[in-house]
Amino acid sequence: MHKKGFVYLVGAGCGSADLITVRGLRLLQSCDAVVYDDLIDPALLAQAAHAEQHPAGKRCGRHSMPQSEINSLLVRLGQSGKTVVRLKGGDPFVFGRGGEEFLALQAAGVPCEEVPGISSCIAVPAAAGIPVTHRGASRSFHVITGHTAQTGDTLPESLEALAALHGTLVFLMGLNSLEQIAARLTAAGKPPETPAAVVSGGNAPHPATVRGTLADIAEKARAARVQAPAVIVVGAAAALELCAPAAPVLPLAGVRVGLVGTPAFTERLARRLEALGAAAVPCMTARVRPLPPQPGWERLADGRSCWVVLTSRNGVGCFFDALAAARIDVRRLHACRFAAIGPATAEALAQRGITADLCPEQATGAELARALCAAAGLGEEILLFRAAESSPEMRGILTAQGFSVREYTLYKTEYAAASPNAEADYLAFASAGGVRAWFSACGAAPKGAVCVCIGPVTARALAQQTGAPFLTAEDISAEGVAECILRAHRHKKAQEE
Repeated sequence: MHKKGFVYLVGAGCGSADLITVRGLRLLQSCDAVVYDDLIDPALLAQAAHAEQHPAGKRCGRHSMPQSEINSLLVRLGQSGKTVVRLKGGDPFVFGRGGEEFLALQAAGVPCEEVPGISSCIAVPAAAGIPVTHRGASRSFHVITGHTAQTGDTLPESLEALAALHGTLVFLMGLNSLEQIAARLTAAGKPPETPAAVVSGGNAPHPATVRGTLADIAEKARAARVQAPAVIVVGAAAALELCAPAAPVLPLAGVRVGLVGTPAFTERLARRLEALGAAAVPCMTARVRPLPPQPGWERLADGRSCWVVLTSRNGVGCFFDALAAARIDVRRLHACRFAAIGPATAEALAQRGITADLCPEQATGAELARALCAAAGLGEEILLFRAAESSPEMRGILTAQGFSVREYTLYKTEYAAASPNAEADYLAFASAGGVRAWFSACGAAPKGAVCVCIGPVTARALAQQTGAPFLTAEDISAEGVAECILRAHRHKKAQEE
């Protein structure tokens, strides 16, 4: 029976990924395809790394896909039986053309539903400390498009009537018409000294807040070089600034770091970077696809002494999942000794109730192989459980020393671009596979970005792709990468001073 598709028009809110609703996030994590707008936080797209991804952003001056094509794409995906998330900034039904998409889907017989988001008309002013309603200043607010095709100057015909209102006027998509908005409101009777503000916020590439009055706001916005998208606020509330006390300046404030790796790694690195003040942007996300265990691996449960070697946190998870699937009681591994490539893998083992018998100081395959050569007894079998794309170096060192080595592939790592065109000061790679996937898909690092490698194996892979200088973390961990970036940024600032 043909699966019936469904399209959800989901509002992503304005700004960081955690401003989406819980329902919106759950739909994103389980959908088959996502069609997304410009300025969506890449961390949200990383939540749908498993799904087809179709960019359909529209901003002033750069329409990547006409609305009619977006409608057709949504209909086609829905009719193919897929669960689709149409991810839109703010709220889909507040000047997001969500109504047009909804009607197109209904006309085509594709089931659909709207999932609200926090609109930019509320969220962007609020981020600048402007409440759109406030006792004694504004008892209502009115959201107006700053661009329409129905009048000569592109402004709404009802602007004069709106000028007579005492509430807050919020204009979306009106930056290019700011001077005309101020002039027409003033001509309609709004006092020139009426407070006004222009705010470019959310995920806008060039955030800015400019305050003034109807008499000077256009000139001030021009002088500040405010860029679209921006929200225009007019009324007494625009003079308010209800901001939290200034936070201390963090050492990586203003720095953008692109991340390439699995969610398990990039989330740890993002938390560390954000604690230092940086913005972490998932640029390419790795998905771990478990593979069926190869024949013969069950022999580790037959009571004979052997070494079980695990080289990643993901490998630990896949190994124990395979044990569970084969109904092998972990107690049958009592004769096995466990080797972990580094502290993160050893920690993952410890969470399963097993303390690693061997964990080298440096988390590389070569160091682990040398440690095994020193620790393993003559005739002890060594079983390598790792990813399909693992380097042959470890096995080569072990076999050269006469050890019997069996290798079992647990999983394959697949990469999908989350935000390959994101602006970044640094681009952090968590593996050699990530380096190869990035350069295969993108050809080069983002312009001006310095690449950062988690360790020497990743660094060797990067050296094969580019002659540009790059950084390598001393400690092979998310914390090591963050520390490497922090050191480099401090050195750069010291040179500039």
